Amino acid sequence: MAKVNIGLRGWKFEEKDVFDEDGDLRPLGTMPPETRQRIVRLASTFGEPCQACWLIHGDEEIERCNVARVVYGEPLGEVLVCADHEADFLYWFREEGGREYAGETDLQNAFHDWFADGGRAPEGYGGVDHVDTDPDSLPDAGEHADELPTLEEELEKLDDEDLDELGVDLSDLDV
Repeated sequence: MAKVNIGLRGWKFEEKDVFDEDGDLRPLGTMPPETRQRIVRLASTFGEPCQACWLIHGDEEIERCNVARVVYGEPLGEVLVCADHEADFLYWFREEGGREYAGETDLQNAFHDWFADGGRAPEGYGGVDHVDTDPDSLPDAGEHADELPTLEEELEKLDDEDLDELGVDLSDLDV
């Protein structure tokens, strides 16, 4: 099995850690802790605005923000960017000292500070060439798609003790 992105580009998962042999989402309790934490975090960030767009437009013009398509960093300190602002993040990370925050939850705040201060990638700065090698190879739930529980539904079934055992911060989810 291969590594896959789920929902957003950036965080890659071992397919076997997320999907069972039938192609269904594994129960959270059976996923490795880091995978579980990132999957839960993705559920709360999917569909969120690009953070760079949000820094430009703010809450009052949130409708002008692009939806984030890429995630970088660690859960609860991740940076969500759209394709238009991915080069800004990569420039900051590669050329402006962002690398020192790799693996740290301070990454988000440091990038936000740099971007809010007018930091931008130079015109034509190369980002990442994303290659979708086989975007249709993800499992298809087919006729049973409506029967599969969503991540939120699975989390709601767990009691507080089970949630504590998972070791995942769910503070920003409505669980």
